Amino acid sequence: MSLPALRAVRQRFPDADITVCARPWVSALYEGERSIDHVIRIEGASGARDWAAKWNLIRRLRRGKFDLAVLLPNSFESAAVVRLAGVKRIIGYARDGRSLLLTDAIALPKTGEIARHERFYYLELLRRAGLIETLPEVPEIRLDGIGELRAKGERRFETLRVKLPAIGVSPGAAYGSAKRWLPERFAESAARLAAELGGSVAVFGSAAEKGLCEEVARAANGRNLAGATELRAFIEMTAACRVFLTNDSGAMHIASALGIPSVTVFGPTDEAATGPLGAGARLVREPVDCAPCLLRECPIDHRCMTRVTADRVVHAARELLKVSGC
Repeated sequence: MSLPALRAVRQRFPDADITVCARPWVSALYEGERSIDHVIRIEGASGARDWAAKWNLIRRLRRGKFDLAVLLPNSFESAAVVRLAGVKRIIGYARDGRSLLLTDAIALPKTGEIARHERFYYLELLRRAGLIETLPEVPEIRLDGIGELRAKGERRFETLRVKLPAIGVSPGAAYGSAKRWLPERFAESAARLAAELGGSVAVFGSAAEKGLCEEVARAANGRNLAGATELRAFIEMTAACRVFLTNDSGAMHIASALGIPSVTVFGPTDEAATGPLGAGARLVREPVDCAPCLLRECPIDHRCMTRVTADRVVHAARELLKVSGC
């Protein structure tokens, strides 16, 4: 979601030295981006903890003598860190009680002022700060160097003796179980596609999702890679997948940004605000009255997910593969 804004900053300052500060679990996403010169990992816990890590970050930023900070996070902490680092100009939305720390405290967009998708929230910050004149349309978001990523991913699969073509599956989702489609249906869909394509199933997830992923991998006769891949390796292996099945999750956005044919089962969340972009992404959802509810746990029967069949997901994947010529 942040990449269009970062690329707009590069376009505005083509000769600048641009550094991104990011948490370790997302920093690898930026390391291959041509619009970025350096990536600093933000170590330590957020909030009023790990002051040693925070002061270390502040010292690193002071040494960089930065002229401008664009704060994409809404947190008070992000503003306090760059303020203490002596950054000359600090742009951010006036949120979380941090306005006095910002040189450019930008008013939040009101409902209906910009398109709902989250990429425009970041771009609007730049527009209101005077860094760009208008909001670009950004019909799709793509990572840089996809061909190289794919080649590295294929080598990783070969090393692990995972038969290609690989059907990627990410059955987990952060922030509650309501976003998760049934694991047995993920397994059925992936196994059917693998049989049709003559490939195998690779199941991805965090270490905390290892049990869930093992359930899917076992039922699909696939390989459980949960907790076994850091983000960079996951990006490379996803780039090497023939098709990817997922919930509304970070994995969904990565698969979409790699141009991989991807099918996402949407339930309680709002695809107009956080859905994937590009012609290679398909959403499957059941139109129920209570969705999108944005709840983390379903208080009733989870009908938005239980009514989505494996047949619908397989059909969507077949259509995507047909369009992409795979």
